[in-house]
Amino acid sequence: MARLRSIGSFVMVFVGIAALFLTGVAQGAPRAAMQATPGLVTPQPTPAVTPGGTLPGNPSIQLVQVASGLVDPVNIANASDGSGRLFVVERIGRIRIIDKDGKLLDQPFLDIQDAVKTDFLEQGLLGLAFSPNYKTDGLFYVYYADYTTNGNLFLVQYKVSADDPNVADPGSARMIFSIEADPYVNHNGGTIRFGPDGYLYWTTGDGGLAGDPYDNAQNIRNQYGKIHRIAVTDTGGQRYTIPSDNPFAASSEVNPSGFDITDPANYHPGAKPEIWAYGLRNPWTFSFDPKTGDLYIADVGQNMWEEIDFQPAGSPGGQNYGWDFLEGSHCYPETVSECPRSQVGVLPVAEYNHLQGDCSISGLGVYRGEESPTLDGIYFNSDFCSGRVWGLKRDDSGAWVYQELLDTDLGVTAGGNDEAGNVYLTSCNCVFSRDYDPFANPQGAVWRIVQTDKVPQGAATAVPQGAATPMAMAQDDVSATG
Repeated sequence: MARLRSIGSFVMVFVGIAALFLTGVAQGAPRAAMQATPGLVTPQPTPAVTPGGTLPGNPSIQLVQVASGLVDPVNIANASDGSGRLFVVERIGRIRIIDKDGKLLDQPFLDIQDAVKTDFLEQGLLGLAFSPNYKTDGLFYVYYADYTTNGNLFLVQYKVSADDPNVADPGSARMIFSIEADPYVNHNGGTIRFGPDGYLYWTTGDGGLAGDPYDNAQNIRNQYGKIHRIAVTDTGGQRYTIPSDNPFAASSEVNPSGFDITDPANYHPGAKPEIWAYGLRNPWTFSFDPKTGDLYIADVGQNMWEEIDFQPAGSPGGQNYGWDFLEGSHCYPETVSECPRSQVGVLPVAEYNHLQGDCSISGLGVYRGEESPTLDGIYFNSDFCSGRVWGLKRDDSGAWVYQELLDTDLGVTAGGNDEAGNVYLTSCNCVFSRDYDPFANPQGAVWRIVQTDKVPQGAATAVPQGAATPMAMAQDDVSATG
């Protein structure tokens, strides 16, 4: 009897697996074969907006150089401590300070060059975030590819020194989270930020190479191709806890009820409870709107499309942004012409293609400063290859509008806000080459986005694409320009 039951179970499993393959649902089945469930209405996705619109007020912008002479600057952060300082992340393993007067300090805030692996341009010190209580607890967090483990991804807590607010205590390092066995050198994500809810968010890429060969982004049982969300702690040996409203906080735990589970569709044993969202290729940069708390995610595309994903403040987690079934709002690979977009991922609100020399989106942030009022509420992004700068905002009807605002010759890496809500971007002369030496004639710079009519007299500004090089600061001049 037991043997007959075993054979029957085997047949049922075999038939089930065969059915999965025949319906195109099993992993590896042709994606064009995936269809909506018969009899159910498939919602029509809202098309992602592309550049070509005119933003409310038709703003005009320029980039004002704030500092130069940096080595591969890749991110910007502020401490929200009232000091007015900007903290610039140099990929080679340093954090530099631009003080409230616009001077780039010679001494790094933190120097961990010996701990950081920088062999590939997407490795290195990548992210920085300050505790919401930094003014009292002095804690901050960095994210980097580790040298001694040959590229493991580390999220580490540090503390400012007791006697100098411009210098961190290098001996205060405390491991918060590590991701081991990163399969390839690229697609490491990088941005880390505290959200308006007080939790720490950080991103990872899909593990690298191209096309997500390990199908990591759709796998909720690993950490690749995800946005994570944790509650960091500073008590005893507990490094962090999982917020109870994380999408897999409860469903990831093994339930002993067996076949009596009441909600099997939402049972995900083994899922990583740190995950907030998934289905991302390389969400190198993301930003919270300083005023509303809305989340903007700039996800780097594969061969054709760069995308901006949007999550309104207060949204629950668990969003699947579609990679690698989708690239932007388009089927992936491009040879697939039809796919159920609204079922395999949350579509981006904006996207642009590579037909004009673009290749890699760099998110910058939402402007909430007072200096340039026509820019209020605009989310800015650029592209590493083209140097173009776009703005994204809803119009009075609630529709998204996406406009190209400036075309420069900069290699834009990322950006961020200062305490006042102004938006900055970082640029470098870095290239993807094994022969690239970041210390040879470093030309990294920090720029502030302003209305065209707010450019300070005599300030160095960005070079328009195709124009002759204007007067600029000397390479060793690292002071403010306005």
